[in-house]
Amino acid sequence: MLLLKGTLTVEEVYKDRDQFAGLVREVAAPDVGRMGIEILSFTIKDVYDDVQYLASLGKAQTAAVKRDADIGVAQANRDAGIQEAECEKTAMDVKYAMDTKIEDNARMYKLQKAQFDQEVNTAKAESALAYELQAAKIKQKIRNEEIQIEVVERRKQIEVEQQEILRREEELIATVRLPAEAEAYRLQTIAEGKRTQTVEAAKADGERIKVLGLAEAHAIGDVGKADAERMLAKAKVYKQYGDAAIMALVLEALPKIAAEVSAPLAKTDEIVMVGDTGATGDIARLAGAIPPAVRTLTGLDLTHVLKRLNPPEDLPSSGLKKKEVTAC
Repeated sequence: MLLLKGTLTVEEVYKDRDQFAGLVREVAAPDVGRMGIEILSFTIKDVYDDVQYLASLGKAQTAAVKRDADIGVAQANRDAGIQEAECEKTAMDVKYAMDTKIEDNARMYKLQKAQFDQEVNTAKAESALAYELQAAKIKQKIRNEEIQIEVVERRKQIEVEQQEILRREEELIATVRLPAEAEAYRLQTIAEGKRTQTVEAAKADGERIKVLGLAEAHAIGDVGKADAERMLAKAKVYKQYGDAAIMALVLEALPKIAAEVSAPLAKTDEIVMVGDTGATGDIARLAGAIPPAVRTLTGLDLTHVLKRLNPPEDLPSSGLKKKEVTAC
């Protein structure tokens, strides 16, 4: 043991017991071999001392071990958390990848299914269209045959109708046209005779009217000439007599004019004149309105003619009393 103490320190003996056991075997084997003993195996049960040095080393070792254990536990927990997070991340990545793959597969499935459905629907539609087209072609052929049959029937019907028309025409010619032509010829002959008779009568009437018109025209011409000569003679006489003759004619016409003017007054029972000028002034105004009326009707200035026939003389003015006249 002393030899071993010189080789190993106390800490090495306490810590590395395998090395210590190996050295013990090496050192003790020759000695016990000389005693006829062979060391097959041995176990170091404990290493201790009286001053508690090894115990103190054990405490420090224990504390270090605890420390290392705590550190190891923390590192283990950390590594475990990291590993757990990495595992969870890997699991989530795998899950997401699987979900993505599932969605991709589902999308591909839907796309392929839609494509397959489209192909199936296209095939069905083509089949249906082909069926309808074939049915339409068959119907068209049937309709063409029906039209051909109708055309043949129509032709036969037209031929029958034409034969019937020809028969009716011949019947009408025999029963209506020929008698009608004969009657028309008879009526035409009668009409020609009547027309000739009417024309001759009209010519005779025309000659008679022409003769009467010429005679009437000559008579009217003679009357016109006589009136013109009479008017010419009157004009010559009026020209010779001048204003006196015209005045005489006007004076002859004045009573007629007065009668026509006063004709509406004949139906009046009473006329009342009211005013401060008196009846004489009103009558004078009425008398003064006669020359302009005569001049308007005949073109003769009656005042001028009277002045020429009777020159004015100075007469004394006489006073007139204002009075109210009642005429009945």
